Amino acid sequence: MNTPLRGRLLGIDHGSKVIGLAVCDANWIAARPLQLLVRKTRAADFAEINKIVQQQEVVAVIVGLPDLPADIVATSQASTVQRWASRLAAALNVPVYLWEEGFSTDEAQQLAAETGGRLPDRIDDRAAAVILQSFIDAHPPGLPLPKPVS
Repeated sequence: MNTPLRGRLLGIDHGSKVIGLAVCDANWIAARPLQLLVRKTRAADFAEINKIVQQQEVVAVIVGLPDLPADIVATSQASTVQRWASRLAAALNVPVYLWEEGFSTDEAQQLAAETGGRLPDRIDDRAAAVILQSFIDAHPPGLPLPKPVS
């Protein structure tokens, strides 16, 4: 377990067509949606994520991992995300962490509805913010972080 210095985090909601991105402040208080990244190639996607990491001065990346049913070792989607996160970690100069996303899309839709706005076509960036907020809420200052993806 390790505890990195505080700094901005990038949250990712991995999708087959769109990647949702969110960031938090340097003190890990609040996450906010950042943007949607329409998937192209892995190399192009990783280059764009790396550019965002640099622009936003991100110290670590949090990738949402689909929940694993208790009676199943790994689902196809979870395995896909784990492999993708491992490749992303190799392409970045900051640590990458997996974090169970639970029902992030459902929660993002509920939050969007509660704010009175119409639901956008894609809410993956809001789901990324939900994932990221869950991670920062679970890791107050001084609490060790999980092992990063290698």
